[in-house]
Amino acid sequence: MNNEVKTIDRCIIAARGGMTLLSQEEVNKMMAVGQGGVYELFRKCCLAVLNCDAKDDDAMAVLSRYPDFDVNLVPRERGIHLEFINAPAQAFVDGKMISGIRDSIFSVLRDIVYQHTEHGLDELNDSFEITNYVFQIMRRSEVHRYGLDPNLVVCWGGHSINRVEYQYTKDVGYQLGLRGADICTGCGTGAMKGPMKGASVGHAKQRIKEGRFIGLTEPGIIAAEAPNPIVNKLIIMPDIEKRLEGFVRLGHGIIVFPGGVGTAEEILYLIGILSNEKNKGQPYPFIMTGPKESEEYFIQIDQFIRFALGDEVADLYEIIIDDPEQVAVKMMNGIDEVKQYRADNEVSYFYNWGLEIEPSLQLPFVPTHENMASLNLHTDRPVGELAASLRQVFSGIVAGNVKEFGVQQIREKGVYQINGSSELMNKLDDLLQAFIEQKRMKLPGSEYKPVFEVIK
Repeated sequence: MNNEVKTIDRCIIAARGGMTLLSQEEVNKMMAVGQGGVYELFRKCCLAVLNCDAKDDDAMAVLSRYPDFDVNLVPRERGIHLEFINAPAQAFVDGKMISGIRDSIFSVLRDIVYQHTEHGLDELNDSFEITNYVFQIMRRSEVHRYGLDPNLVVCWGGHSINRVEYQYTKDVGYQLGLRGADICTGCGTGAMKGPMKGASVGHAKQRIKEGRFIGLTEPGIIAAEAPNPIVNKLIIMPDIEKRLEGFVRLGHGIIVFPGGVGTAEEILYLIGILSNEKNKGQPYPFIMTGPKESEEYFIQIDQFIRFALGDEVADLYEIIIDDPEQVAVKMMNGIDEVKQYRADNEVSYFYNWGLEIEPSLQLPFVPTHENMASLNLHTDRPVGELAASLRQVFSGIVAGNVKEFGVQQIREKGVYQINGSSELMNKLDDLLQAFIEQKRMKLPGSEYKPVFEVIK
């Protein structure tokens, strides 16, 4: 097997689309990014996009494979150009960068510049300001199609799924595509790629030429979930909390496929919102689904949710096993209800301003050992508060698995310790151990070393 890393010595690309018409002020801001502390973040995100066909799910591993990679911003009268040095060869065909990868690169530049030159992220503490900030990022990305009825289905699930599960995500995506649905995912492989791939075939059969395949990611996770080739709208959110809010406010319904701790985090985030009394009465279709081989996975998830948060919370979602057509029919029927509700209440079709999201689900959670150990994990707490804390547990484990900050924390201080009421900790540990046994923590074939210890 040839493990040689192949690179392209030098390449210069020009922007397309919204990045071609820039003011001198915008050019100056971009050049400041190329010279300041934000540059390393930009470099890492660019490398992850260019490295899209690789199997790495560790940001530091990706960087170590391409130590001589560099990217420079080149100001030109007609806009910004980018110069790449020693870039991964798989991003090129006959010496020219693949068109979709080129578009994604400039999406990275657009979002990184906006987030670090026009807004002070550290100053965002007000709930409405955070929601408005997420909206501004979405608007700049031009993901909306005006004049189009609500049709955007968010699909969540793991990048570490088996072939049967992957095929099932494609089958569901195909049924959605036949019904005119556009797809939004975390933009990576596995359950993030499958629905897009299936929907693209459904669109082709229905002669839909301008389907949206939206990928929402964040700098900390992009190495593990580099944009798959079908993504035609890429958005880089600054952190997981704003990424999750972007999914929920942009989408008209959510489908959850099998996954690991990241998927569990997403499920608890959505339950934390939909269980809020202020959001009662707002239709929001929420379906968990997988092939018959994955039924046990959803039984485990459902049992854990019911134990931790109560049986009534299970009314917020539906579990459908091994029936892609039924999933698509129920999702599109649910989206029809969303359309009617928003029309009746004069709510925007394209961004759901009306959902109430508590600060505990909006403010960034930093997974230090101290923060992980001090989480209040007791079943006598209100449903929304406990859901938010459990979401943070899974978020921290994701960070320890694949995000640079979390990986460094584990290397320096050992595994995270998770404390709480004994019975809840037993249930949590059972669920996490099941994820490990089912190989849902890392890419297939890699040996997983737990980054956590549940204190029982």
